[in-house]
Amino acid sequence: MTTSNPLSEIIKHQDRVILDGGLATALEERGQNLDDPLWSARLLIEDPETIRGVHTDYLEAGADCITTSSYQASLQGFSSRGLSKNEGRDLLRLSTDLAIEARDTFWSHPPNRRDRLRPLVAASIGPYGAFLADGSEYTGAYSIDDDALYEFHRSRWQVLASSPADLLGCETLPSLRETQVLLQLLRETPGRWAWLSFSCRDGLHLSDGTPFIDAVRACSLTPGVAAVGVNCTAPRFISSLIEKASRTTDLPIIVYPNSGEVYDPISKHWHPSSDPSAWVDDAARWSDLGAAAIGGCCRIGPKIISELRQRILPVT
Repeated sequence: MTTSNPLSEIIKHQDRVILDGGLATALEERGQNLDDPLWSARLLIEDPETIRGVHTDYLEAGADCITTSSYQASLQGFSSRGLSKNEGRDLLRLSTDLAIEARDTFWSHPPNRRDRLRPLVAASIGPYGAFLADGSEYTGAYSIDDDALYEFHRSRWQVLASSPADLLGCETLPSLRETQVLLQLLRETPGRWAWLSFSCRDGLHLSDGTPFIDAVRACSLTPGVAAVGVNCTAPRFISSLIEKASRTTDLPIIVYPNSGEVYDPISKHWHPSSDPSAWVDDAARWSDLGAAAIGGCCRIGPKIISELRQRILPVT
């Protein structure tokens, strides 16, 4: 835990933070089948070394911040596999341990330190809909009340907030309602920092229809918010969302959209809609518009992150 924003030192050093890409994307590139309600978190149980390897891939590609494999991990999800609460907590802690071990091993080699600061580890906190695995993470249409939503997040938050991760990454948030729950947990954890990143259905609104700037304003009023922005959203909407955020907040703006391909959560298949190689050109524009932290989400792997770093932070 630190009194200063963990992202600020890297931003001060090189102006932009390069994030990693999709963890699941890189795992699938390694031959993993993630057709499972736990998604990539299944490998915390079955193959943690592969998760560590993917973290290393992204660090070697140039990521200044890697995100843990806890996006779809929860005590409730692990309980559905017959695991106890203590076993579930151990797996959540393992998700941060794997990322920190990968980062520390990478950083122990002097050549990797050239022109870089030590990379950060962000503990991923996905929305309640990711646990349901029914597509509701892109709508925010949950059947539970606010108290139950708070309790769902609190059980995971307590474990990850007490971990050695540099900050928390609250990701793919579809609604202001869920945002307020996580902001409450952040207020209850003095000294912790977290970014909040939203899934948006267009260039103006969260997935549930809330104006994006309302969510940005809520984050701006909460101590401990390290950055605010967008992920798991089509690239064509990102420029508009950056412009809206930059007019609303002084917080660093974080963006890590998907490749532009369309995912069908029912069939669990991707439908191509654009050339992923054009994504790096788009990312350069997001940097020019003022995004301080840039990376990728679904269908963006280590190769594209490497191209992103070379484009935005060329070695001189």
